[in-house]
Amino acid sequence: MSSFFALMSLLALAMSVPLQKRDVFVPPVLDPHQETVWYVGQQAEVVWDTSNAPAQITNSEGQIYLVVNNLIDFDYLLANDFNILDGSVMVTVPDVPTGIYAIVLFGDSGNFSQNFTIIA
Repeated sequence: MSSFFALMSLLALAMSVPLQKRDVFVPPVLDPHQETVWYVGQQAEVVWDTSNAPAQITNSEGQIYLVVNNLIDFDYLLANDFNILDGSVMVTVPDVPTGIYAIVLFGDSGNFSQNFTIIA
């Protein structure tokens, strides 16, 4: 019975803490897009729209990963440690087979690009 009262006390305490609004920024990826072609080993620019960024962002540190077969491939970190408000970052196109890929931009949230082509 005492564990019930402890749980109820913990619940009451949690309910008394005011909630804080959290800003989530999900900037749309502009480039790469459906008509984009990247070549293995070359530099490519990833561009996203920062025009609707909230005044305060919970996590402004960005990361970009390659998406392979519609899954984020955490072995292909293309960029990290950049400010999500920069709006663009240069990446080196990884050594992958010719095919259709996408990227995911992480910061406050994650946002996928359109599918595009990488040529080996």
